[in-house]
Amino acid sequence: MIAVLDYGIGNLRSAQKALEKVGAEAVLVTEPRAAELASGVVLPGVGSFGRCMEALRASGLDKVALGAIDSGTPFLGVCVGLQMLYEGSEESPGVDGLAVLEGSVQVLPDGVKRPQMQWNVLQATGRPSTLLEGLPQPAWAYFVHSYAPEASDEVVAICDYGGPVVAAVERENLWGTQFHPEKSGSVGLSLLQSFAKACG
Repeated sequence: MIAVLDYGIGNLRSAQKALEKVGAEAVLVTEPRAAELASGVVLPGVGSFGRCMEALRASGLDKVALGAIDSGTPFLGVCVGLQMLYEGSEESPGVDGLAVLEGSVQVLPDGVKRPQMQWNVLQATGRPSTLLEGLPQPAWAYFVHSYAPEASDEVVAICDYGGPVVAAVERENLWGTQFHPEKSGSVGLSLLQSFAKACG
């Protein structure tokens, strides 16, 4: 069972349905106890960093996310769900992130339209990645965001939007995408299938 963390923000059913489409048993989880037997955990997120962090902590599901990452359970953060893994964000000064990954989330470069709301090509950084295995080339993914994490050793894919923008990260059991797999057609479904396979 893959637990999709439902902390009351955004349309999480689309992420659940996309996982079900690739054959996974995905369940929306609203309380920590319901995620105890999960073989994988997904943290989606839409809207502002601060509001998402506040709602996640109020639900107690932040502990589920941290526990899954610490225990080696496959974990996927999507869009703001990826951003929340960092220490903080320029979007919400003074609000602490989960600080699983070092660094912060930055506003997209000057001179580009914000948000980036479009399909864009994923460019692999060359780091080994289970996340990106089997994706078609070129791999197009759908983005909707005005902020993105700063570059780090965990980045496995970028896109070009006024310069390099972090598109995906991976570290051991931890995966994260700035784009929306559930809105990214066959590329997104292939990625979710890889995640479901990792969940065993």
